[in-house]
Amino acid sequence: MYKIDKMQKEKQRIHILVKIISAILYVILIPIIIFNFTLILKSFINPHEIPDFLGYKTFVIISGSMEPTIMTEDAILVKEVAQDKIKIGDIISFSQGETIVTHRVIEMIEENGKTKYKTKGDNNQVEDKEKISYEQIEGKYQFKINQFGIVTEILKSKITLIILILMVVIMYFYKRRLDNRKQKRKEKRKRYQTERLTINCQ
Repeated sequence: MYKIDKMQKEKQRIHILVKIISAILYVILIPIIIFNFTLILKSFINPHEIPDFLGYKTFVIISGSMEPTIMTEDAILVKEVAQDKIKIGDIISFSQGETIVTHRVIEMIEENGKTKYKTKGDNNQVEDKEKISYEQIEGKYQFKINQFGIVTEILKSKITLIILILMVVIMYFYKRRLDNRKQKRKEKRKRYQTERLTINCQ
């Protein structure tokens, strides 16, 4: 009897542990899936625009032009902001042809009634040759995650989305299986107790 009680308690502990791990993984995986799916869907709808999530975009730094403020392979988060929110000293990410550049605004100039921005990398000796228009700006720098660039690129891929969805599905059905087994054990125990009670009453 002691061994049976010990085994049942051990199974209960395992079941609780599985529930806790599942809850933690759901909290982590589901937001990543939503983020990933949103970016992929937006890139499919507007293939010529960089997709955003609630106005936020992520980029991976591949040059040392902003060191030591932002290092190579850092992942940065930028936010789309109104034009009047961009000031001298702000770090912005902007498109230059097929390239996204992240540099600091060092001067704002009025040309033909439109504001243009002079930019420069903190680690560069000279300012950028081309003045930037507001339409080129992808977002204003918010924060960085050190050396997180590779992970960011992996999280944004279609393969990652498929793997994460499969993980959630497997976890869901595994949890369902455990719950069903637990329910069957309860029913079996209840039938056994009912049978014993019937026998004792005879």
